[in-house]
Amino acid sequence: MASIKDVAAEAGVSVATVSRVLNDHPSVSAEARARVLAAVQNLGYRPNAVARSLRTDQTHTLGLVISDVMNPYFTELARSVEEEARALGYSVIIGNADERPDLQDHHVRNLLDRRIDGLLVSPTDGGSPLMLDAVRAGTPMVFVDRWIPGVDVPVVRADGRTAVRDLVAHLHGLGHRRLAIIAGPAATTTGRERVEAFREALATYGLELPDAYTGQGDFQAESGRRVTEGFLDLPVPPEVVFAADNLMALGALDAVRARGLRIPDDIALAAFDDIRWFVHTDPPITAVAQPTGELGRAAVRALVDRIEGRPGESVTLPARLVVRRSCGANPTSVQRSTS
Repeated sequence: MASIKDVAAEAGVSVATVSRVLNDHPSVSAEARARVLAAVQNLGYRPNAVARSLRTDQTHTLGLVISDVMNPYFTELARSVEEEARALGYSVIIGNADERPDLQDHHVRNLLDRRIDGLLVSPTDGGSPLMLDAVRAGTPMVFVDRWIPGVDVPVVRADGRTAVRDLVAHLHGLGHRRLAIIAGPAATTTGRERVEAFREALATYGLELPDAYTGQGDFQAESGRRVTEGFLDLPVPPEVVFAADNLMALGALDAVRARGLRIPDDIALAAFDDIRWFVHTDPPITAVAQPTGELGRAAVRALVDRIEGRPGESVTLPARLVVRRSCGANPTSVQRSTS
């Protein structure tokens, strides 16, 4: 493998000149720069990224801590983050918090120890002292999907309130009046926001959200199954179950099928966070879809802006309702809504 000394010998310049060319230093003449670049090409020289990071104090590496790598939403988010980062000349190291604050902080600590240039986080809760210390220390950071209120960090997220209103309007138009929700963790901003949006949307039609129709989940399938079983055991079960994320919706689907009930004939089902699987269930599931790929790309751009000394801006993108047959829509309305 060629060394920097080999490049210098091939180009007929000093090692210092080669280093200046590789680091885009303006003091090198055009002729010397051309000879060095030709030598690099001829010898197939690859700079030592670790050594360069020690000299420049940059690693061109981003950290991404996601809430649950098994959740298809976060898998797609991570993919878009990696693609955009690569296009901008950065690599990504991913940590999976598995919806655990302690594991989240473990990954954040490890990433900071690896001297990443910036950090993307979807917080599992609202009170990590480690992340707050990192922000105060000047670590470039961006929150994606979820955020910690009161922390001066750009937030890239989707606004689902309009889509939730559209969902409730759709359900009301189909004649449903008893609507229940499987909520996400109250410690997360998305968990609280989706319940508030659902309650507000119901109120526009004079409908209430009784405590019995509010079940506490944790963004995991098992909690969706457990909460739905409780709904089905009520003297007057709800007509619709709205799961505040995709995995809880799949758990709800399991619970309904285990009782021998049919969707939407016996009970309707809708979800927040559309995933590709939903078109393959029987019936396909109505869902609020977030612009996941756009969120990931926007989060990377905001973080790179902060790393490179530009003001990174918060970004809010709209979610949208995708109507399928799980709430009782007929095929004609499905086609109009998904086209």
